[in-house]
Formats: sequence, structure tokens, C-alpha cells
Amino acid sequence: MAGNSDKAAFPQAERRLRLGVVGGGQGSFIGKVHARGARLSNRWDVVAGALSSRPQVAKESGREWLFDEDRAYTDYRVMAEREAARPDGIDAVTIATPNNSHHAIAVAFMEKGIDVISDKPLTTTLGDALDLVRRQKETGLVFAVTYAYASSAMVRQARQMIREGALGTLKQVHVEYFQEWALTPPKDGGAGAQWRVDPAIVGPTFTTGDIGTHCHHLGAFVCGRPVTSVRAEFHTLGPEKPLEDTAFMHVRYEGDIPGTIMISQVAPGAHCGLRIRAFGDKASLEWNQEEPEVLHFRRFGEPARLLTRGEGAGIGIHAARFVHIPRGHPEALSDAWGNLYEEFAIAVEARRLGRTLPEGLLDYPTVTDGALGVKFIEAALASSRSGDWADCRLPA
Repeated sequence: MAGNSDKAAFPQAERRLRLGVVGGGQGSFIGKVHARGARLSNRWDVVAGALSSRPQVAKESGREWLFDEDRAYTDYRVMAEREAARPDGIDAVTIATPNNSHHAIAVAFMEKGIDVISDKPLTTTLGDALDLVRRQKETGLVFAVTYAYASSAMVRQARQMIREGALGTLKQVHVEYFQEWALTPPKDGGAGAQWRVDPAIVGPTFTTGDIGTHCHHLGAFVCGRPVTSVRAEFHTLGPEKPLEDTAFMHVRYEGDIPGTIMISQVAPGAHCGLRIRAFGDKASLEWNQEEPEVLHFRRFGEPARLLTRGEGAGIGIHAARFVHIPRGHPEALSDAWGNLYEEFAIAVEARRLGRTLPEGLLDYPTVTDGALGVKFIEAALASSRSGDWADCRLPA
């Protein structure tokens, strides 16, 4: 897996693409995360947006984001129509709004031929998720979903190593994600905390939809096998709320490989504790997103190895594409967002130019990955109620 910067290089951009953003105005951090990631990739200019459903806030946010006045919209439907008609209109749109609006916004832009990148979970119902999958297949538009952790360089390294047999035969996969922020009662946590526990806005789950979907995607992505079934226990262990804030799950990956997913947003002292461990019959890998630069590799009966992000020294081509500065100069989540937007841009540009990309060049999360996340949410909820295993596969 020797690094080779020439082979690892992505194709040169023809131009910076134009990005629009829906949501993410005043009081929201996620819109700025999207915009910074897009700019960091050096493949996007953020030029337009409907940053809030409140007209005054939308206009004020547009000025803060330095949009031209006529491109700070107060309605995403108007934005889709007008941007599609402009000769310099947006090439793609980011959806950074609460869950229950994702489907309608995506449809509005897809109907105008505009590529989409959406926050997760993709939608609040499986029917809406499958509708977006269908629309993407019919139109050929690029549709990405923001499982940004999978764009960390050392996650790509882990995926490549498992694919190439570094662990031997894969035997078990464990993913956990612990946070503490929901220890604050929703009524005291601001608007963001309140809508995240409102079933009418967030959907049928809280923590499972929020961070559980990251665990679901990360495990499947790293081991290269989808989750086929889940048996879940939901708990509310923090302040009173209508939805779960903790869940413990047994899962099965394709090939009947067992695993676990453990999640909680009421774990005191835990900030953003996403960790994955994969065990084969010869070795194991471990990655912790709070220490994203390193990958622990341990072979049975041998000294442990610590792989660090950078070129050479065993780093594979898929990680090397995301090496921007040498070892010792840290990269972290903001860089992962930049990596995600870089792959998204390459896919959008290729579609618009009619260019065929080399097989395996891109690994960004697609609309189908998003739909699998929604199916996982529904399966975990059903299992928590019945106590039985539930199927996580999409209908044929």
C-alpha cells in the first residue's frame, strides 16, 4: 500500500463550481460547517442561499455570507426556480435544514436539474427516502449525504486495509458514539435542542437518527458490508423527552458477521466519542474520531502499530488522496468536510461535462446510503418495541 501522489491525485477542476445553501442561517452551526468544507476543498464558491424560513433572518444571513442581494432568498422554491434560470446559476445545493424538510427541498432542486448534498438522516420516512433514490436514478443527478466522518483520511485507510485482507477474515465490528450535550433539558437547550426531540420535525427517533446513523454508515463503510439486521434497546436516561437519548444494539453485517452499536447523548464527560473497532482472525483496527490522525493496527502475537496520516509508511492510495499537509500538522473534522465536498464536486463536474470517472475513484456517501440510514432507523425502532431482530435491507 505504498503511497503514490501521482496515482492518488484527483482530476484537476475545470472551474470552481457554484454552491447554494438552504438552511444554516443565524443560530445554526451546521450551515457554516458545510460552507467552510466547500471552500476548503477549493472546488466551490458559495454564492446563494435561502438560509432561513424567516424572511428577515434570511436576508440578514445572506449579507453575513456576502451573497449578492438578489441571491439571498427567503423561499427555497423561488431559489430553485431563479437559480436554474440564471446563466451563472448554482451547480448544486446543500440542504442544512431540520429533517422533515429534506425531501421537499431536494425534490424542488432535482426538478430543476440541480445536484444535491443533504444532511442526514436523509428523510423522516422510508417512503420519502426511496422516492429520492428513484428520482436520482431517473435523472442521473449527483446526490450525496453528509456522513462526513467517512471522509477522514484514516477511515479510508481502514476501509482499504480491510478490503485488502489486512485483518484476515473479518469476524466482528463494533461502533460506539457517546456525547453529553443532551443532559441539558430540551427547554433550556435552545431551538436546536427542542426541534431535535420533536417527532413532527425530527422523525420517530432522536439519538438513533442523529448519531446512530453515523455509526450505522461508518461500520458498513469501513468493513465494506451493509448492515442486514438489528436488535435494539431504546432508553431515555437523561432529562424527560418524548424520544430516546440512548440505544444499545446488536447488528449483523452481510455474511452474518456480528457487531454492536452503542450510542448515547447523555453520557457525562463524553464530547464526540465516535469509535470503530474491527476484528479479523489475524488482526484488528481501531479508529477514534477524537484522534482522527491515527489508526491502531494490531496483529495477533505482534507488537501494535500506530499508522499516522501522511504519505508513504504504509498509507494506501485512498487515504493518500486526502493528505493535504505532512505528518505532524494535524487535520481533523473540518478537513473531512473538505474531502467530502471535493469528491462531491468531482462527481458533479463529471456529470455536467459527460465525463466518465475511473471506477473506484470516489467513495462519497450517496442517496442510497442515506436511504439505508432511514431504513436502519425504522428497523431499530421496530426492534426496540418488539424485542425481535428487524431487517435493515432496502426493499427490492
